[in-house]
Amino acid sequence: QYDAFISYNAQEEPWVLEELVPKLEGQHGLRLCLHHRDFQPGKAIIDNIVDAIYNSRKTICLITHNYLKSVWCSNEIQVASFRLFDEQKDVLVLVFLEDIPAHQLSPYYRMRKLVKKQTYLRRPKPGEDTRAFWQKLKMAIESKEDMKDRQILSGKDEDHI
Repeated sequence: QYDAFISYNAQEEPWVLEELVPKLEGQHGLRLCLHHRDFQPGKAIIDNIVDAIYNSRKTICLITHNYLKSVWCSNEIQVASFRLFDEQKDVLVLVFLEDIPAHQLSPYYRMRKLVKKQTYLRRPKPGEDTRAFWQKLKMAIESKEDMKDRQILSGKDEDHI
């Protein structure tokens, strides 16, 4: 039904609506699932989350310090992780919008393991060229879910993600 479910903290909504959605839906023609637009009113939030993740080819988690503190974001990455392990498909893409020291990911041990093995990207800093970032994100969304095809698209620094 969707190419990707976007999991993010509410404080990132301006970037999601002004940058991510126009780029991925407008320019690249992808179909995204977003909380505010696609969740069914009256349905339990956790049921909306599960449906969004299982009805999307990929789940894109936009990681910030606020994301790591959010109970709902934690639920979203957990459900996506369950799907990844259950189906053995590469369905999770982590996009770090901020530099997060590796030790701050320690309580999120599963996420740390995913960072080391799975696809992840880092949003370019202001002034850096963004074309490669958007191209890699599009490729990550469109890539096959087969686990043997997975690759790390960027990031070599273990201390800062």
